[in-house]
Amino acid sequence: MTNSTAAERHPFEQLTPDVVLDALEGLGLACDGRLQALSSYENRVYQAHLEDGQVLVAKFYRPARWSAEQIKEEHDFAAELAAAEVPVVAPLVLQGATLHRHADFLFSVSPRRGGRAPELEDEEVLEWIGRFLARLHGVGAARPFAHRPALDLRGFGREPMDWLLQHQMIPLDVQSAWQRRCEEALALIGQHAALTGAASDIRRLRLHGDCHVGNILWTPVDVPATAGPGPHFVDLDDARMGPAVQDLWMLLSGERAQRTYQLSCLLDGYEQMRAFDRRELALIEPLRTLRLIHYSAWLARRWDDPTFPLNFPWFGSSDYWQGQVQMLEEQIEAMQEEPLMA
Repeated sequence: MTNSTAAERHPFEQLTPDVVLDALEGLGLACDGRLQALSSYENRVYQAHLEDGQVLVAKFYRPARWSAEQIKEEHDFAAELAAAEVPVVAPLVLQGATLHRHADFLFSVSPRRGGRAPELEDEEVLEWIGRFLARLHGVGAARPFAHRPALDLRGFGREPMDWLLQHQMIPLDVQSAWQRRCEEALALIGQHAALTGAASDIRRLRLHGDCHVGNILWTPVDVPATAGPGPHFVDLDDARMGPAVQDLWMLLSGERAQRTYQLSCLLDGYEQMRAFDRRELALIEPLRTLRLIHYSAWLARRWDDPTFPLNFPWFGSSDYWQGQVQMLEEQIEAMQEEPLMA
């Protein structure tokens, strides 16, 4: 990249600290010059200190990923959740809007919220998260997204697989085995109407979409905080339509017995607030498989962003793809087992 012209560089290489500070100043936010980049691969996120002592978080969206209408739907969903007192970190309304543009970048500004990772081995913590997920889904079920895509077999499985093959991203010594296992896995996922876009009596609703432990911040009961004690959700960037279980399964880990226990605790809390369709438990392994395929394509599609080769140096080798073949084989077996019961 050192010899490329500015036009050939990745757009985020143009997002200098001066550009970030100018964007914030343009909204009337008087910054004191302190700016800290926060961990984020998909977007660029900065913590900015204001002259009045406030600390805000500015999020600059990856160009060409979401349209302005799709981002506004995320913001509207966050506002609905906040209005229902579901603990999310929603963007601030500044100059009458939550979404802003500066130097060809779309961006938003949110309050800073602290917290630590939740202790998922704690039964009370899991129940608490389950209750808040039920409340999030209660709001999410009120109406559908109009512009955001659904979590389905085509978008998370078939299309990523085809893209990887068409762009010759898989080494030839592994390609045929990987493609064969993908086809087998997608055929099994295709048996679930809730993930194919076909008519299904399993309801699709607006989801967080990426509800893993890194996107839940926990404030202990004995620590004062603006967000209040317990969990609060961050990063609705992957919000989309899908089955409710999508926001539960990423919180499960370990052997089957441990995952069963964790799921039982989550649902104990969830069902205090909202009914859960137990048929959705059969979607856990298909959803895990779709995420596996989608993740490889996500890495490959972002490879022109200098952040990705730096942080994922292991991606793309024959060893990586052989590991993917093995994981697909394991998922094919898992999808043919009895689903978790809770």
